[in-house]
Amino acid sequence: MTKAEIIAEIASKTGIEKVDVQETVEAFFKVVKSSMVSGENVYVRGFGSFVVKKRAKKTARNISKNTAIIIPEHFVPSFKPAKVFVDKVKIGNKNSINA
Repeated sequence: MTKAEIIAEIASKTGIEKVDVQETVEAFFKVVKSSMVSGENVYVRGFGSFVVKKRAKKTARNISKNTAIIIPEHFVPSFKPAKVFVDKVKIGNKNSINA
């Protein structure tokens, strides 16, 4: 499902104009991105957590040149779904596979 499809689905279910839904969805993503860039985690109860994970410094290999390179410590965005959400997906997939 694409962002445009999500916007269309929300607009049809709520009766809100697509333009307003798009602005809201874009604002949500902007807030999540800016919070994570500043090092804050975002928690959405019943859905999941957008968290910033720290990757430690490590040594890797450049196979084409056969040399070792150092990858410095860095941070990556990550999503951890809520248990309720994971359970619903498991049940939903079970039903769709058996159908």
